[in-house]
Amino acid sequence: MDRSELERSQQVIGTDWEQAFHRFENVIACGNEILQVRAAIKLAHLANHAPESILAGAIPILVKLLGSPFSGSSSLSIQEAVAFCLKCITCQGEGKLAVVVGQSGAIPSLLKLLPHSEGRLQKVLLKCLRNMVTFADANCIIVVENGGLEVILNMFSASSDGLRRFLLEIFSALALLREVRRVIISLGSLPFLVESARFGSMISRTRAAQAIGLLGLVRRARRMLIDSGSIPVLIELLRVGDLSTKLVAGNALGVISSHVDYIRPVAQAGAIPLYVELIQGPEPMGKEIAEDVFCILAVAEANAVTIAEHLVRVLKGGDDGAKAAAADVLWDLSGYKHASFVVRNSGAIPVLVELLRHGSVDIREKVSGAVSQLSYHGADRVALADAGAIPLLLDTLDDESEEVRDNAAEALASFSEDPLLHDRVSDGFSMSGFQNMRGVMIQAHDSNVHLVRSLRQMSIDQLTWDPGDLPGGKGTWDQVPGGKGTRDQIKISTDCFAISLEYQVGSSSLASNLEANYDVGKPIALHCIVSSWFRDQVCRVN
Repeated sequence: MDRSELERSQQVIGTDWEQAFHRFENVIACGNEILQVRAAIKLAHLANHAPESILAGAIPILVKLLGSPFSGSSSLSIQEAVAFCLKCITCQGEGKLAVVVGQSGAIPSLLKLLPHSEGRLQKVLLKCLRNMVTFADANCIIVVENGGLEVILNMFSASSDGLRRFLLEIFSALALLREVRRVIISLGSLPFLVESARFGSMISRTRAAQAIGLLGLVRRARRMLIDSGSIPVLIELLRVGDLSTKLVAGNALGVISSHVDYIRPVAQAGAIPLYVELIQGPEPMGKEIAEDVFCILAVAEANAVTIAEHLVRVLKGGDDGAKAAAADVLWDLSGYKHASFVVRNSGAIPVLVELLRHGSVDIREKVSGAVSQLSYHGADRVALADAGAIPLLLDTLDDESEEVRDNAAEALASFSEDPLLHDRVSDGFSMSGFQNMRGVMIQAHDSNVHLVRSLRQMSIDQLTWDPGDLPGGKGTWDQVPGGKGTRDQIKISTDCFAISLEYQVGSSSLASNLEANYDVGKPIALHCIVSSWFRDQVCRVN
């Protein structure tokens, strides 16, 4: 606290706030513009110290003063002083006073003044509006309902660099409203949103990143976001942001990467090492986001190689949480047809076997899952056996974790079906867990054979049927995310068949579904939902 602040604090100690408020009321009521300006400025300086009840009582007086017509050359000074005072008040009360200001009618007056203001007055008005939408989400709705979005967009074209930051910060707050996002898509204003994620306060940039993630679910908007430079902007936020910002930016980038056209550009921009940092970070949601993004980026073989190399380093040197997350990703990657050799060549298998021996319960559960998945591939079985996995898996049949026991039995059942390794697992034949798992696998194999034969009989025409042919007209898709609208394409490749499946994906239905179930005001893992669906479309070798 500097000297002036100390002196000001000493002055307010023992202040009779009720008496001071009455003096404020009397000065405002006297009609002397010079005294009114002084009173508003003094109240602004005392906003950090005055009780919330006093500030709340002053709000309607100030709002009335802001919206009243004035005569004379000092009228702008009064409006400037009032806007400055309201700006200071909205910062107090943890957002409660910002709500009161918004509900008192200040926003229409601010929006009416903005287009006709300039210089210092315009800057103060923008700061006031910025604080109002930052500290109270409800004020964003009031701004939009009073034509505020149009005012802000119109001001972009003529704003100076000094004012542009405030416009961007207001815009990022408004963009969290679904209706606003629809408008900015139709108006081609997405570059402003990307710019909002590049400049301004970190809070504002984080809001913009979240809006980008929500818009990334819409195919047409995703292309526009990419063209506007959203990938490097989100990468930068992943690199320099605080933890909350990194979660939101990583999540948004994951949503964008979930389209096959953008998997390689995201990786080439340097995303993989940054997601590794999330894997190693303290936030469980960060680990979940990174896991899901890795499972999508690994659809490209070159990405899978890089990801596996990073994950092996995490397995060797990370904490238990990071090791468990890394093993979980390798579990997924080992099920990808094109990536089965990637895990083996990365040197992961000996490390996984060692962790199965000495890791925590959570690590052993993830590692045993990866081992069970790898055991379906002949070359991986040999590598596992050479690393000493078989006797360890036999011992693990008595593990305290049921999931570890089941995964171990599944892996041993795969080994038992390999003529070269059958004898090495004979010690486990008499164990009930092993026999039960072997029976389950035989039933699953028979079911898979029947499924494959059925799929082979399906024609491309059957796979591309039009939901409009449903009884009742234009039906919606219950089977896949999306609805009516643009066409998208996902290629599904399996051991048994390769088809190109075209389906209709709604331009906003998935986004709407997500928004209906999650609070967009929080850094939720939107991508976890998208990628879990997308991952189901990618081949898993079972």
